[in-house]
Amino acid sequence: MTEPGAAAPVICVVGARPNYMKMAPIIRALAAHRPPLRTLLVHTGQHYDSAMNERLFADLDLPHPQVNLEVGSASHAVQTAEVMRRFEPVIDEHGARAVLVVGDVNSTLACALVAVKRHVPVAHVESGLRSHDRRMPEEINRILTDQISDLLYTTERSAHDNLAHEGIAPERVVFVGNVMIDSLLANLPKAVPPAGLLAAAGYARERIAGGYGVVTLHRPSNVDHPQTLGPIIEALRDISARLPLVIALHPRTRNNLERFGMLDRLGAPGFIILPPQGYLEMLGLMAGATVVLTDSGGIQEETTALGVPCLTIRENTERPITVEQGTNTLVGVDPAALRAAVNRVLDNGGKRGRVPEYWDGRAAHRIASHLAAWLDAHEKQAQPA
Repeated sequence: MTEPGAAAPVICVVGARPNYMKMAPIIRALAAHRPPLRTLLVHTGQHYDSAMNERLFADLDLPHPQVNLEVGSASHAVQTAEVMRRFEPVIDEHGARAVLVVGDVNSTLACALVAVKRHVPVAHVESGLRSHDRRMPEEINRILTDQISDLLYTTERSAHDNLAHEGIAPERVVFVGNVMIDSLLANLPKAVPPAGLLAAAGYARERIAGGYGVVTLHRPSNVDHPQTLGPIIEALRDISARLPLVIALHPRTRNNLERFGMLDRLGAPGFIILPPQGYLEMLGLMAGATVVLTDSGGIQEETTALGVPCLTIRENTERPITVEQGTNTLVGVDPAALRAAVNRVLDNGGKRGRVPEYWDGRAAHRIASHLAAWLDAHEKQAQPA
């Protein structure tokens, strides 16, 4: 229970690995604000790997969550409902000045729904991003969370057009920049050098002396169907004959390769297969890469900040600024297009782009400053005359 006379906390919610990178600088900025904003970090347990989480907390200097809902994996409906069921008692016990959610995972929407029905202000960080593909569960989470949030903090100005199109009042929307880049810039000096990482995994450092690519694949649309995953792997095998490819193999992708009888295709000599990596390890791999091939949203942003060419194996992106201003190129899932795009990078150097506005390491400070002022004004307005 909140102590009598103590201000209720801003409840900060994380549910999956990308949320940690976004929340870490926000928690620090709220603590550094004068006066500090008290926080309560809640981990829903939507994605939970004990060993990996310990590494992430240490790497990002993120405090351990005070509350872990331990929801675990389930269908989208069951997981969302279970987060809601377990999160509501947290508000009952601790109170909440606001609930701050990040990104687009099920936990984001679930906790926002609980808060708004309890008349607790909701702040959504990374608002307004749209792939315009409602087959993606994340797109539904993004749209609905934005509709019910009181404060919508955006990473790029195009997000404001999306929100205006959906009827959201402009006074609810604040352009603050990208907190993922806050984490990247703060941690880049601590990134693990790739040569040492590979040596520790049993690979010769010389394997990447002439350059290398990094591959991450995990989206269900790419890895859950053999008719899609098989041709992508074959294209990567061809590419690896020209450029060594470091693949941090996602558990979902590994399981599906085994299920489809394709795991042996990763035995090509140009592949360097690693287990899922920590944040500082992946940061080092990306920073030193010739090119990154991915279906991740966050990696599109990180490679743009690093100036490393990125080829996104998707038909759309909710982060268009990485294509328009950054280093990202959408190549779809056609194997021929993927091969051709890599060859263009190797022959011509690929896109370098520029770092977008407000991707400067200060986004979390802008959020803390605005949120503190908004809460003070909101609470004064709510007081009886």
